Amino acid sequence: MSMDLNDYAIIKEGEAEILMHAKNEVFYNKTQVNNRDMSIAVLRTFISTRKQEYEALLSKRNKSAPKVHEKNGSVSDVEDKRSEFDMNNERKNEECEGPEEKTQEEPCTTAEEPVKTDGKVRGELKPPRVLEALSASGLRALRYAREVEGIGQVVALDNDKGAVEACQRNIKFNGSVACSKVESHLADARVYMLTHPKEFDVVDLDPYGSPSVFLDSAVQSVVDGGMLMCTATDMAVLCGGNGEVCYSKYGSYPLRGKYCHEMALRILLACIESHANRYKRYIVPVLSVQMDFYVRVFVRVYSSASAMKNTPLKLSYVYQCTGCDSFHLQPIGRTVSKNTSVRYLPGFAPVVRQECSDCGKKFNMGGPIWSASIHDQEWVTAILADVKSMKERYPAYDRISAVLTTISEELPDVPLFLSLHNLCATLKCTSPSAVIFRSAVINAGYRISGTHVNPLGLKSDAPMDVIWDIMRCWVKNHPVKAQPADQPGSVILAKEPDLQANFARAVASLSKAQAKKVARFLPNPERHWGPKLRAGRQITSKHISLLGEEAVNGCLNHQDGERDAKRQKTEKTEDATAIS
Repeated sequence: MSMDLNDYAIIKEGEAEILMHAKNEVFYNKTQVNNRDMSIAVLRTFISTRKQEYEALLSKRNKSAPKVHEKNGSVSDVEDKRSEFDMNNERKNEECEGPEEKTQEEPCTTAEEPVKTDGKVRGELKPPRVLEALSASGLRALRYAREVEGIGQVVALDNDKGAVEACQRNIKFNGSVACSKVESHLADARVYMLTHPKEFDVVDLDPYGSPSVFLDSAVQSVVDGGMLMCTATDMAVLCGGNGEVCYSKYGSYPLRGKYCHEMALRILLACIESHANRYKRYIVPVLSVQMDFYVRVFVRVYSSASAMKNTPLKLSYVYQCTGCDSFHLQPIGRTVSKNTSVRYLPGFAPVVRQECSDCGKKFNMGGPIWSASIHDQEWVTAILADVKSMKERYPAYDRISAVLTTISEELPDVPLFLSLHNLCATLKCTSPSAVIFRSAVINAGYRISGTHVNPLGLKSDAPMDVIWDIMRCWVKNHPVKAQPADQPGSVILAKEPDLQANFARAVASLSKAQAKKVARFLPNPERHWGPKLRAGRQITSKHISLLGEEAVNGCLNHQDGERDAKRQKTEKTEDATAIS
């Protein structure tokens, strides 16, 4: 098929280059360079971790393998068995579904048949297969293939014919490496994943909007111990703008608080866990980030009927006071241990009274959300070290390193966070500095940290009554004007503090990154850094807020030029017809 190169612009990101048509035919968003860089960093760590886990498993098997020279000279059954890693990474997963037949997809993800040498089992781990379920231009798949060492086949899907043609064109444009590793298919991602169960080591979902319709098939397509990467850009829904829509898509009701973006992450994780549980599977989050205009989670998927029983312990409802910033978590389940047995029971309720004990107002209830840890700190440390070791290979190095640095300092076991400015707004008082407030919490015997979601957010394991006691002590030293008695701030300040706060500077009041003055929250690199227009829609002047004036004017001028050329061609044809 012939094409005019003048209609295309070459876009380079990392080591990949793509041809983008001047029309908005195939979706591409420059802003997502942060997303793609973060995904590459996680994928590199996943490949190295997968290799370490496999080697550790082989080493364990080799130690327990019988020696070759037995009394009867026979060889053990080791030769006839696949390694435990071949049976989808963990032997414990067998208890999920009992004995399974060997399927055709096993060789795609596991090692080749183990080789017996001196009574030991040695196998070769096959490169991981990656599925990009919604590829559009194929830029993400091309970057995976060209930049991630040790990666196997990358399958790029799209159900739009124009997108698949663009992806195939870009594969050829990127040379032999891309042609040998990346393949593009016209297919419905949901059907493709359902018909390829447990076949891919990594499944990447990055849809335009909500990923909810893809989750059920995605959790089935990942091998045991594999990685599911998922993006959600419908933040207005996830952050409480349309709570009923969020419930219909994700099975959870959002609350509109300062922590709404972290709650969006936890709603998405709870939704993925729910889909995984239907197939006796469960997830382990390794990294969850909120950046720009979206949330992105990286979870490993395992199969285990027994481990799946712990899911209610990881989910909670949230009670948010309508008058002040107090919030409380209601776990869905609990366990009771007796000797070696464990019983799973409903959680104790209610955790709050009908009226807030601090200000007397009612509660809104949201959830359920994922209340367990949303990061694996070992993974975060490894990813950050990898990013710093090859920063020249990450176009968005400054941004992703800043986000990872902040995440590495978060309290991993504290869901949601408080906003110091909101606490002060409730009391109508001047705000203490973050260092002073952190010191008071630390001096009271509790932990506190920042959050990557909000520069003003503070995570702490201190209960809300301790937080309000600290603020009461602050207001005593910094008096406020009298407020009406029925205001939440007045009700809170009317109570005497049970705790006498100590505002002396604590050693740990500054994180290591803050002490070293490492940048943690960076401004957008350019204007109009955000979501872009969906592919196929005609760009008009109303899209200036999304794309910028120059981009819109350039596109409109190009469209006008095309119309003029078409008009001139039509006029010439009509003139030639009239002369003849």
